[in-house]
Amino acid sequence: MNNNVERTIFNEGDGHAVLMLHGLSSSPLEMRYLARFLNKEGFTTCAPVLDGYSAGTREQAMEHWLDAATREYDALAARYERVSICGLSIGAALALALVHRRPQAQAVALLSLTLAYDGWAIPWYRFLLNLAYYSPMRFRYRYRESTPYGLRNEALRAKIARAMQRDDLSEVGPSTISLPALHQANRLAAHVRARTRLIRNDCLIVHAIDDETSSPHNARNVADSIGSAVLRTIWLDDSYHMITSDNEREIVARETALFLRDSEMASRTGHAGGQPVASKALTRRLRQLAAVGKKSA
Repeated sequence: MNNNVERTIFNEGDGHAVLMLHGLSSSPLEMRYLARFLNKEGFTTCAPVLDGYSAGTREQAMEHWLDAATREYDALAARYERVSICGLSIGAALALALVHRRPQAQAVALLSLTLAYDGWAIPWYRFLLNLAYYSPMRFRYRYRESTPYGLRNEALRAKIARAMQRDDLSEVGPSTISLPALHQANRLAAHVRARTRLIRNDCLIVHAIDDETSSPHNARNVADSIGSAVLRTIWLDDSYHMITSDNEREIVARETALFLRDSEMASRTGHAGGQPVASKALTRRLRQLAAVGKKSA
């Protein structure tokens, strides 16, 4: 494994810091492009290694993940005027848990939010892994990632497939995930579902309509239940799960930067803006699904 993947990414910018939480058992590399883009837009960005959560650290319970993320948030809050939180996949669930614990956060950005592994590429036996956790398999079995590796971009997918064969970790995540880690992710999801309606922070949700790992239900359910007065939802139609690396990563980065600045300006001026956004891609897909439903009826 390349030791570089285990290092915190930190880019000094202005007084608005963004704490960036990568996916389960992975590394800050997943956030590298977005961190650089936001820094070029003036933000201070920090994508840390979290003890007990990130690759290369000893696995811990989800309460330990949240404590580690809280320490990172508090360290940034002590230095910068504003701190927003951005999470990817299970990292987005962790971001929701953190913003509930630290409601003074400026805003929260949820990228490919995962509260349930229910995408089209998840194997039918996935639910059995929850039961396997309580069996002797708990310490032996590891869930292996497979094609498409969260990527619609075929060239990048081929590159990642080769990296997965050589190493335990790539820029889009680990090659395998342990049963204990998946069990703790399920516990985190339940923790977040019970608290989402209490969250009032400005919220951005970005999700691919063809996400193979977490279906759009994850994003829609949170959008429907979160207590945010300012909510912006962006739907992508040319990406899979790893939207910080896939075909529309520039859109993700640009929309995230725009949202965070809008949130900052709104709080300064006292003007709440930012209407929900439903993309044409989603509207088109929903019409297609409706048409198929009518034919099947």
